Amino acid sequence: MSRIFTIANQKGGVGKTTTSVNLAASLGSYAKRVLLVDMDPQGNATMGCGIDKNSLEYSIYDVITGKGTFQQAVQHCEESALDVLPANRDLTAAEVELLKLPNRENRLRHVLVNQRYNYDFIIVDCPPSLSMLTVNALVACDGVIIPMQCEYYALEGLSDLVGTIQKIGKLLNPQLKIEGILRTMYDPRNSLTNEVTAQLHSYFGEKVYRIAIPRNVRLAEAPSYGKPAMIYDRHSKGCIAYLGLAGEILRRERRGLASAATQVEGT
Repeated sequence: MSRIFTIANQKGGVGKTTTSVNLAASLGSYAKRVLLVDMDPQGNATMGCGIDKNSLEYSIYDVITGKGTFQQAVQHCEESALDVLPANRDLTAAEVELLKLPNRENRLRHVLVNQRYNYDFIIVDCPPSLSMLTVNALVACDGVIIPMQCEYYALEGLSDLVGTIQKIGKLLNPQLKIEGILRTMYDPRNSLTNEVTAQLHSYFGEKVYRIAIPRNVRLAEAPSYGKPAMIYDRHSKGCIAYLGLAGEILRRERRGLASAATQVEGT
């Protein structure tokens, strides 16, 4: 059964879509079955995988509003070895339509529950806001990966996001937890970067990923070619960092499974 991770941060420009696309592609390179779900009306994750968002017949909008099926909307990216549930600006209309639908917070969850045995990982990219789309993503997932820059204002935004996650966990998804904190656009030469990193470790401990994503030109260039960094330039520092992140996540998963098995044997 797959693990579902939502990539979320209410602050824009922190690398959510870059992380969603490149983490999904990196997990695929480890021979994992991966589904990338684009829940952002901008459709950047869709375009970043080489799918033309403007020519979609069906998208995630149709699936969560009941106007189309998962099978009609999902697309396979052969080069990246992953499936994509794409999005475009039609998804903006879903914000209003969801308010009128029953179980509006659970629409994405109902879509993905039927796919959990078809994938090892499902990665959900969110818009930079606490919208009904983001709430759907948080209700549908097992854990949240929070990308953030090591800046002062980022810490304030992180505090707000943690509060939101706790509220949704209490009201709508008891299994929801913070899976990890990912430092993006990381520059260890900056003293503020190191100060914020120390604060993150103090508050979140091992939830802070050891891997940090550096500022990298190739990472920034890759979306304009409709490719994840590992397809665009596998030897770039950005690609190597995301491959390392995927490896760290897989190691955590194995440790979690081993711990659960030990607990079962001890009962």
